[in-house]
Amino acid sequence: MNEYFKSIILQKTGASSLIEKELIQELWSGYGKIMRIGLTDAAVDSVVVKHVQLPSYKNHPRGWNTDIGHQRKVQSYKVEATWYDKYSKNSAARLPQCLAIETQAEEVLIVLEDLDNAGYPLRKRRVEWAEIAACLAWLAQFHASYLGQVPDGLWEVGTYWHLETRPQELAVLKDQRLREAASAINEKLNAGAYKTFVHGDAKLANFCFAPDGPVAGVDFQYVGGGCGMKDVAYFIGSCLDESACERLEAQILDTYFECLQNELVERNDALEREWRSLYRVAWADFHRFLKGWSPGHWKLNSYSERVTAAVINGL
Repeated sequence: MNEYFKSIILQKTGASSLIEKELIQELWSGYGKIMRIGLTDAAVDSVVVKHVQLPSYKNHPRGWNTDIGHQRKVQSYKVEATWYDKYSKNSAARLPQCLAIETQAEEVLIVLEDLDNAGYPLRKRRVEWAEIAACLAWLAQFHASYLGQVPDGLWEVGTYWHLETRPQELAVLKDQRLREAASAINEKLNAGAYKTFVHGDAKLANFCFAPDGPVAGVDFQYVGGGCGMKDVAYFIGSCLDESACERLEAQILDTYFECLQNELVERNDALEREWRSLYRVAWADFHRFLKGWSPGHWKLNSYSERVTAAVINGL
C-alpha cells in the first residue's frame, strides 16, 4: 500500500501508526486485496481495508479474460464506492460502517469497520435453519430499506449475472431452449411494479455471523436495482443442496416475507404476491448464467433444471 493511502487511514482513524496484520483475501482475478490493518492509539484496534489495484494483465480463474469482464469489474468497484458514500448509511440491515473512500490514479481505497471486532467474527460454510433464517431476515431488512428508490450511481439492474452484462456466457450456453428464453426470463424478472436495491452477490460467504445469532453483510460491488427475489434465490442456492432447496422452498419464502412485512411501515400484500411469483424466475435467471459460465458447477442440479423448465413453460 502506498504512503498516501496509509496517511488516509491514519487521518480517518486518528491512529498514530498502523501495521498490515492479515491478508483476508485476494480480490477476484488479481484486482487487489482485502486486508486487516492494526491500529495504534485509535478508538478501534483494527479496520478492514479493501485496496483495489487494476492489474496490467487479466487473469480470470475460469479463463474469461476479456475487456467486457474487465470493464464490468472496474465498474463494480466504482459502484461499491458510490454505495458506501451515498447509500449505506440508510440500511437497517447490519453492514460495516465506511470510514473512508479514496481514489488515486487507478487505485481505490475503502476503509471499513472491522466486523470481527464489532461482534460478528464467525464465517460459515454450513448452516442450520436458524442461521438461514437470520440471513433471510437480513435480506428482508436490506430490501425494505431501499424499496422504491432509484439506484443512481449503482448498477441499474443489480447482480453480477445480469443478462446484459453477460453476453459471452449466453453465447456459449449449449441449452438452446434456455438460451432462447433468456431475454424473456430477464424481462419478466425486471418488469415488476416493486423494485428495491438488491445486494447482488448475497452468497453465504458474504455474511458475517455473531455468536448469538445476528448477521452482517459485506461486499457491495454488484448492488443495484431489482426484485428482492434475486438475492433470496441466489443465497439459498449458495448454502443448501437440491433436496433441501425443494423441501424448504415454502418455508424459505414464508420466513422471508414475514420478516419483510414486519420491516415495512404498512403491510404490502401486492408486493408479496408479485415477488413470490418471481422467486422461481429469479432462480432460472441465475441458472441461465451459471450454465453458460461453468457448465460443470456443483450448483447445477435437477431442482434447478425443473424450476427453469417450469418457468420457461410458463412464459
